[in-house]
Amino acid sequence: MKKLLLVLLVLTAFAANSILCRIALKNGYSDPETFSVLRLLGGAVMLFFWHIARGKLKEIRWKIIDALLLCAYVLFFSIAYVQLNTATGALLLFGAVQICMIGWGLIKGETLSGYKATGIVIAIGGIIMLLLPGATAPPLIPALTMVVSGMSWGAYSVRGKNILSPAGTTAGNFILSLPVIFILSLVRQEPVHTDANGVILALLSGGLASGVAYVLWYQLVATMSSATASTLQLSVPCIAAVGGVLFLGELPDLRILVCTLIVLAGIAIVISSDRTQSKKSAQG
Repeated sequence: MKKLLLVLLVLTAFAANSILCRIALKNGYSDPETFSVLRLLGGAVMLFFWHIARGKLKEIRWKIIDALLLCAYVLFFSIAYVQLNTATGALLLFGAVQICMIGWGLIKGETLSGYKATGIVIAIGGIIMLLLPGATAPPLIPALTMVVSGMSWGAYSVRGKNILSPAGTTAGNFILSLPVIFILSLVRQEPVHTDANGVILALLSGGLASGVAYVLWYQLVATMSSATASTLQLSVPCIAAVGGVLFLGELPDLRILVCTLIVLAGIAIVISSDRTQSKKSAQG
């Protein structure tokens, strides 16, 4: 039960990132690059002072590749959300995450039962349906940008399966990301734009929905197969869609509703497969 509650908390935090970013961009509170910088700053400050309070600064770990992946995820995430609604962006993001994590798991020798594979195919089918030509299909360039963000997060999650210090590594990743994202922000052509609302939303996204949530995710992902971890994340678009309706007035159209139901069905099959496999292992 404790693990389930942590999973729900983390997935809700992931959805909150989509919602907070869309609120900031849609209402003109911040430009995407500035939002990204402030989001990473919020996570870095939160985790740094958390380690100071615990007297464990020596636990901070420095992984340059992970920091670069974090930068790519955050920056492309914000840029893509300028032209995508909350639910569509989250569907694209975590669809790409699933493809990345499942692909890596198969390369590393993880096995899939026929039942679990069926659930994964159904969930991915929901993502593909979203991208089929139609009046409500998302714009191509923002969609591809979000896919790149998702692939970066997928790689970040995969690398997190082997770390020994979730809190220390996450803190180091956020701190190392700051100079990288700052340098990238200097070469942009548009001027900096943010106000008090944009700063608050970005810091909330970075400090709580990202910093704290990523520490918990690192702890959880090490106990799951890549297929299960990636498929569970496909529930995030469903949570984000509800947030889009409540906070942004984004009424989901029929395409998104159908895609969401298909994705949830796939997730249910994967979870059921894991439970069946766990029972068989316990009996064996």
